Amino acid sequence: MTRTGTTQEKTAVATPDLAGAEPYEDGGDTLEATGMTTLEERQLSVTHWLLTAAEDRDRARKEWKTQGIALLTCGATLSAVRIPAHLVWGAARTEELEEVDAFLRRFFDGGAMFMDIHAHHYYALVPGTSEWRWTNRKVPGVERLRGRTYYLGVPHIALTEPKGRSYWSLPMDTAGDLCYLDEVESLVITGLAARGEGVGR
Repeated sequence: MTRTGTTQEKTAVATPDLAGAEPYEDGGDTLEATGMTTLEERQLSVTHWLLTAAEDRDRARKEWKTQGIALLTCGATLSAVRIPAHLVWGAARTEELEEVDAFLRRFFDGGAMFMDIHAHHYYALVPGTSEWRWTNRKVPGVERLRGRTYYLGVPHIALTEPKGRSYWSLPMDTAGDLCYLDEVESLVITGLAARGEGVGR
């Protein structure tokens, strides 16, 4: 999906201080500045950013290392829109996860989304301060998770293949790159239309 003339912009998110954060072991090697950003460097930057949403960074690192999923809070850093898989699959017109992932990369202008394979839910990460106009009554199953009472089981940034419990179906390419809410709404509407449903009142 290509954005043309939209009035909504992503909320600017400051990149956190990376001092002292070590999300995974890298063998002690130091990456040299080359003018080009490697995949490892991008993943490291995104991991540090995600850790700003952790109540305990050391525990989150350990959870990523041992379980592949860490509990993060929905606060000022980020929030999420939970979408039932059948709506995303309806929008993509396929249930083949690799094809759905390719569709999401085309549909969204950047952003980040992961899937809980066992629960059949997709989670679109959005700015914590942005407004969501729908209620669960309007679109059953679609819910905005916002506020520090909500916790997200977020997969390690390197998990980008559809296997295990959870993985990034739309990986965050740079730190703080979140989905536009209007694109998330458009995805839901497209999924509803494909299933012959609509937004309630």
